[in-house]
Amino acid sequence: MDTEIEFDHVAMPVGDIERSVEFYQRVLGARPLGLEQWRAGKAIVVSVSLGRQKFNFHPPENRITLKAAHPMVGGGDYCFVWPGPIESAVDHLERLEIPLVEGSVFRIGGRGKGMSVYFRDPDGNLLELISYAYVPPPPGE
Repeated sequence: MDTEIEFDHVAMPVGDIERSVEFYQRVLGARPLGLEQWRAGKAIVVSVSLGRQKFNFHPPENRITLKAAHPMVGGGDYCFVWPGPIESAVDHLERLEIPLVEGSVFRIGGRGKGMSVYFRDPDGNLLELISYAYVPPPPGE
């Protein structure tokens, strides 16, 4: 293959579309796409845009026929790149009163060495913010 395949979007079952849109807007700065059409009954999914990535939110019992064999609300684990030092991500989550699950911790991400912090969305999905801005050496190095 001459070109690299890129990731395009995720289809995520959610328990409450409005709640999920609000959370991802407030916490990650996501932009809703199709929310008004969904509210008017003219769309079966709502999407949120995170840069060039897109999450399609839908309840597991919706009319979509092409979906995972066993869609499960709260069964995801997603990592997002934080644009600054990990300390600013921790401060951001604390200001929003979002409890941390773990962090900050050293991780190897898709772009190399980083520092991560973990938390959950309203459905229980595990979310990770990874920062490549500053990485202290791992213990023992």
